[in-house]
Amino acid sequence: MLRRKARRGQGGGAVRDTDVLDDPLDAAQERRVRAVLALGGVPQADLPDGVQQVRLRLLERAAGGHEAPRDVSAWAAVVASNLAMDWHRARKRQERLGERLAALRQPVAQPSGEETSLLSLAVARGLDELPDILRQVVVLRFFADLPVRGIAEELGIPEGTVKSRLHTAVRALRARLHEDEVV
Repeated sequence: MLRRKARRGQGGGAVRDTDVLDDPLDAAQERRVRAVLALGGVPQADLPDGVQQVRLRLLERAAGGHEAPRDVSAWAAVVASNLAMDWHRARKRQERLGERLAALRQPVAQPSGEETSLLSLAVARGLDELPDILRQVVVLRFFADLPVRGIAEELGIPEGTVKSRLHTAVRALRARLHEDEVV
């Protein structure tokens, strides 16, 4: 990931070495990471920070002497999913603190002005209501397109557990969509 490149100067043909960091994520991987973060509930304004965190973790892994992940795209999607869960945990901590400090605090309004379909909005709300472990497998399976086996390997859990969590999550999302009379 880190490469030492030599560049020749124009004037005297002198050679100087400079360290150049190659981007550890290609464009498709970055789009996938952004999608996983967004579908994990991270606001648009925080997506660039999330992508940078994934890059940083990949570079730290390489600098620490660990070998590169077998499937960088899958690894990055899992890291992005974990970052989204961390974001939710931090947000919940902030909300609890705010509630303790100001009991009359108004609930945070949903961003307005964005054109979203009723189904997309209902699915997003349904995802937000899912517990973190269920949301993580749904996002990795259906939005990051990881196979069940890949999710199991990346999360370090049995395939049966992934399937069970997917089943439970899909059932909960389906019920939510029926409650909202979207489907």
